[in-house]
Amino acid sequence: MNPTSWFLALLRALRSVQLAIAVVACGFHAAQAQGNYPSRPIRIVTPFAAGAVSDISLRIVAEKLAARLDTGVIVENQTGAGGIAAARQVISAAPDGHTLALLSNATAVSVGLFKNLTFDPRSDFTPIVGISDFAYIFVTNSAAAYRSLQDVIAAARAKPGQLNVGTANAGTSNHLTALLFKATLGLDFVVVPYRGPSELTVALYRNDLDLVVNAYGGLRPAIEDGKIKVLAVTSGARSPLLPDVPTAQELGIKGFEVSSWNGLYGPAGTPLEVVERIAHEVRQILAEPDVQKRFADLGLEVRPSSAAELDKRMRAEIERWSKVIDEAGIEKR
Repeated sequence: MNPTSWFLALLRALRSVQLAIAVVACGFHAAQAQGNYPSRPIRIVTPFAAGAVSDISLRIVAEKLAARLDTGVIVENQTGAGGIAAARQVISAAPDGHTLALLSNATAVSVGLFKNLTFDPRSDFTPIVGISDFAYIFVTNSAAAYRSLQDVIAAARAKPGQLNVGTANAGTSNHLTALLFKATLGLDFVVVPYRGPSELTVALYRNDLDLVVNAYGGLRPAIEDGKIKVLAVTSGARSPLLPDVPTAQELGIKGFEVSSWNGLYGPAGTPLEVVERIAHEVRQILAEPDVQKRFADLGLEVRPSSAAELDKRMRAEIERWSKVIDEAGIEKR
């Protein structure tokens, strides 16, 4: 080998060694970064008010997560129309897993409900893991003449425009569920949105309404006391919380399926290793029997959906509820 060839071969060998060292160093730093997570307290921002069912369930998870990760986990309530304030807090944070958001089907509804929404849940967030689901239920006062949902449907057909169906605030998921029910069956009844669940419940107790669409959790005491009757659930399968109550689909309303849900998200760009770490810990938490019981007491079903499932669900629900809002002629805010 001549001197020039020998020198070139030596350079190539040195470059190979340098490259190998660089690869090892990158792997070391990545593993070190993952191993150091979390390096400070984690903040979870929720658009729900303190004391709401979603807030309570999140705090159950947060307390357990803090113990598993050996760090503080702070739940911060940022209420406001469309979850805009909460979303801004998270999408402006560093995508390192230390600032998370609780998003839900209400977030999907907001896309179709607000004209100038300042975020897009499909691109501004990284889905991490689902937490819970709950179906809505169709109920009536126990003193009412209706014995089944079919009785209500028959009455609505016999007396167009005369039945009153109550829901919570206009634009909420249960309000839109009532509109979807109306459109699916081509019924003519009045949807009456109340300013909050407490006013809706009072109207139900007074027997002012023919039918109410609401979540199980808030109505559970009245159901157990026999003051109101549950006629159907809106989920695709029967709820384990109400195993004797049929689904709307079982009663012949084809394709009618609505469930409320929520899950943890990070800012767009949150590293995969951080997503997987949080998801793993939350899935372990949701598998604990005491957590499942506490969720059931709130009227919730544990649902540790994967990141891919959360993403698919968010996109599908944005499309679905935007269509319901447009077809119902609901004025955008």
